[in-house]
Amino acid sequence: MSKPLIRVWKSSAPARRWMEKRRKTGRVGTKKLETYVRSILREVKEKGDAALIEFTKKFDHVDLSPKNLRVSQEEIKRAYETVNEEQISALRFMKERVESLEKRLLEQVTVQLEGDGVRVYGSPRPIQSVGCYVPGGEAAYPSTLIMTAVPAKVAGVPRVAVCTPPKGDSQVNSLTLVAADLCKVDEVYRVGGAQAIAALAYGTETLKPVRKIVGPGNRYVTVAKLLVSRDVAIDMPAGPSEILVLADGTADARIVALDMISQAEHSIDSIPGLITTSVKLVEGVTAELRRQIPAIPRGGIVAEALQRNGFIVLCQTMDEAVELANAFAPEHLEIVTENSRRVAEKVTSAGLVLLGPSTPVAASDYCLGTNHVLPTGGFGHTLSGLSVLDFVRRVNFVECSLEGLQRLRYNVRVLAETEGLPNHSLAVEGRFRIE
Repeated sequence: MSKPLIRVWKSSAPARRWMEKRRKTGRVGTKKLETYVRSILREVKEKGDAALIEFTKKFDHVDLSPKNLRVSQEEIKRAYETVNEEQISALRFMKERVESLEKRLLEQVTVQLEGDGVRVYGSPRPIQSVGCYVPGGEAAYPSTLIMTAVPAKVAGVPRVAVCTPPKGDSQVNSLTLVAADLCKVDEVYRVGGAQAIAALAYGTETLKPVRKIVGPGNRYVTVAKLLVSRDVAIDMPAGPSEILVLADGTADARIVALDMISQAEHSIDSIPGLITTSVKLVEGVTAELRRQIPAIPRGGIVAEALQRNGFIVLCQTMDEAVELANAFAPEHLEIVTENSRRVAEKVTSAGLVLLGPSTPVAASDYCLGTNHVLPTGGFGHTLSGLSVLDFVRRVNFVECSLEGLQRLRYNVRVLAETEGLPNHSLAVEGRFRIE
């Protein structure tokens, strides 16, 4: 008996159990994986460039030397010769969309409060150096470079370094290099995997360490980021892509299937799901998936992702459906219902919420202006998507006049004495005593 293309549950109870099990097993690596990644980190800390060269040969089958670990400016200039104007224009468009939203967000960070002789104002200050991890190798993800580098540059980070795996010919994908140039990235290194995370965290002879590491990657990269997070800040443990479609009977089964397929094609570990109150939609989507998959590119990857991790849940009410979606806390949540805005008001946990039938995740991956580096594995309960706020520290400045301090001195004394810290009070009182 052949395995069904996608699991279908007619109530939310088994779905909840499955989601909880996945969250516990998917958030962290196995002990064996952690031990293995830890050994890579140790090798890079001890051997520096030599370890990067050794691991790149082992994992990417590429021979490097210390001289070409860093991509040269000449190579970046040559990259323009192998891409077309259409591609450059699309990358520039994406950059400008992301940049516009991030600039607007940064404007909201500065605050000021003034009164009674006390002035407090908060101002953002950029992190001094950031490392962006961009998946690569035989695939190309210039979009991820833009999503990670643009917010850092908008924040004013003085040094932005990018690590991305080389292809079999030792070259970095041309579109990724063009994107790096458009974003005014300071350094690009042809190294990937856990070894790249180690180099960004601890440094080598060629690559100086950074203050924070951002960007998605495979399970080795994710575990490496978690392990180095004791020594250097990270954004989030971004794992395999997730899409959850929350829909009622008004949704088009063909469109829902297309959106699930679009995220399933990322990898066999992707998680595509549908929660609905419509029996007809369940039947329609399963039929569309069976019809479309044999004829689409990357159909094998899509089919395996659906069989491994895909799910459809039939709920009795929309409230039940929303509750289950909140429990899952998906990376991407599409709401395709009769009144999507009203439903969205009940959503508490998701990386990105997309409203209505004309707002597909695929568009948000590239051109809507929102960032596609988002929390996965249930981290949407507590974390937000990557933004300019991840690259700044908010520093508060306070200035108090003597008159203002006079108004505060009584309460300072009471609180200091309450906590048994009399010298706090004396430090204030001393400003009003003439020796």
